[in-house]
Amino acid sequence: METPTSGIRSARQPYRTLFGVPATRLDEAVAADVVVLGIPYDVGTHPTRIGSRLGPEHVRSNSAPERQFLSDASSRDGHHLVIRDAGDVDVLSGEYEHAYAAIEEAVDAILDTGAVPICIGGDGAVTLPQIRSLAKKHPELVTVHFDAHTDCYPVPTNAPFTNATTFTHAATEELLNAEGSFHIGVRGTSSVPNAPATAEGLGYGVVSTDEWLADRAEILARMRAAIGDRPVFLSFDMDIFDPSVAPGVCTPEWGGLSAAEGIRTIRDLSGLNIVGADITTVSPAHDFQGNTANLASRVALEIFHLLDQTRHLRGN
Repeated sequence: METPTSGIRSARQPYRTLFGVPATRLDEAVAADVVVLGIPYDVGTHPTRIGSRLGPEHVRSNSAPERQFLSDASSRDGHHLVIRDAGDVDVLSGEYEHAYAAIEEAVDAILDTGAVPICIGGDGAVTLPQIRSLAKKHPELVTVHFDAHTDCYPVPTNAPFTNATTFTHAATEELLNAEGSFHIGVRGTSSVPNAPATAEGLGYGVVSTDEWLADRAEILARMRAAIGDRPVFLSFDMDIFDPSVAPGVCTPEWGGLSAAEGIRTIRDLSGLNIVGADITTVSPAHDFQGNTANLASRVALEIFHLLDQTRHLRGN
């Protein structure tokens, strides 16, 4: 397939899109409130679970066409956003310099249209170039990052740009305000002793899964006070969920959120000024019956409704 100059693979039909929404191309005019972008990239350094580079197609394939509306009483009746799917960024896994530049360029193109980018990874490494792009448009940017890991580990000299150092670079490059940013759902084991200390040392708030489940209301109040009306990048790593409901991830950690808790968590963010989001680490080779991918598509749907509800609350 010919690659457009924008670095985006052609999204002309026939093309599998998320929920069957219309396809678009970023080298053409885009009129949308939200643009979905696939980022088929992973670092390739995990010793046993490489495969999230295939995540975007897997999530799209396991989304339910035309099922774009929620009937829950806790949500608005339907959403009124114009959503388009721009296909995948043209990247080569492991080649981070080229990949990061292409991802940043693609997100730039979405932001130039006035749409909100919702990206599907790929592993957690794809988040850094998105933040680089968003920071140019939103200088007061903060992040709310749901993940079993902070992805904010010390930077090794032999592999400086990996999924484990994304938020380390985001802070040291001064792309966001770490003191207004949060890593939520941290738990499990780590290859680094006292892993949260690096994130906390850079100013991030770090919240464990146990703390989140026990004191969600208090933590949400603290988050809202710290964030205020600042623009928010929402990053949702699928290993925030327990492996019993989301087994197909790069680094599963037991003791995570149930599906219901994860959905409620997204709805709890209503009113935040979300200007971009991503959903990462779906690994098809490890995904029994496509359950993780289907749940990831539901996360995307909940984010769509969150954006619509927030826009309604803000009177936009």
